[in-house]
Amino acid sequence: MAGNGQNRLVTAADGAVGAAPIHGGPPEVRADALRPGTDGMAAGATMAGAVAALGAGVLNACAAAGRVALFALSGVSHLLRPPFYGRMFLRAFVEFAYFSLPVVALTAVFAGMVIALQSYSGFARFGAESAIASVVVLSVVRELAPVLGGLMVAGRVGAAMAAELGTMRVTDQIDALGTLSTDPMKYLVAPRLLAATIALPLLVLVADVIGVLGGFVIAVVKLGFNPQAFIHATVSFMTTTDVVVGLAKAAVFGFLIALMGCYHGYNSRGGAEGVGSATTSAVVSASILILSFDYVLTELFFAR
Repeated sequence: MAGNGQNRLVTAADGAVGAAPIHGGPPEVRADALRPGTDGMAAGATMAGAVAALGAGVLNACAAAGRVALFALSGVSHLLRPPFYGRMFLRAFVEFAYFSLPVVALTAVFAGMVIALQSYSGFARFGAESAIASVVVLSVVRELAPVLGGLMVAGRVGAAMAAELGTMRVTDQIDALGTLSTDPMKYLVAPRLLAATIALPLLVLVADVIGVLGGFVIAVVKLGFNPQAFIHATVSFMTTTDVVVGLAKAAVFGFLIALMGCYHGYNSRGGAEGVGSATTSAVVSASILILSFDYVLTELFFAR
């Protein structure tokens, strides 16, 4: 009986310390009973991996920002030193300003129309229809014309710049310029930076007029506003500062569009696939920078 009781006791303890001999030897301790908790180690490894990935992403972003900044400084410095390639500047200016005018004008006129309709539907609830003219002009001049115009031009011209320079890079045309004693940065990048910085404010100035005109047409024809009253309210609420700040934003946006297009195209690798990636990266990065710098400039000029 005592032996049977001993056997039952040892069998019940098997799950904790492993099978033990019946004839009195020490129990065999399982290996996993002496091993530290694996759940805590796995959680620590996961946390360390996440922190490492975050740190690597931050370092890569800082490195990329540094490369872009050095590229921009190099391009600007070449603008201040002769020689200057006027033909390349005129070609880039015409491509940036003249051929982008239709898409910017259409964007501006429809944006002004939408702002007028949306403002009326909201302000009519409070009897504040008289404020529609001021809302239209301030929205278009301060924000919609430079931001939407910049985004449209980034999609059109920024992509074209990246594709052109990327094709020249993968076909060794940029390297060939160096063999001809021509600096590629001075010949290809600097004229585009200057042309974009000058051209986009001119486009935005046209967009200001067309956007306000679109709001005026909707307000008078569809909403029944008095034309003279609308024009008077528009002129009264718009100041020179509003126009100048919008044009300053446009100049910054134009520089960023050309910078991203030239940077990604100039540094593209990998044949046709690399050119496609450079084009996509140029448009996406330029659009993000436009929206980011729009907030920075708005905070700088209008925050109180």
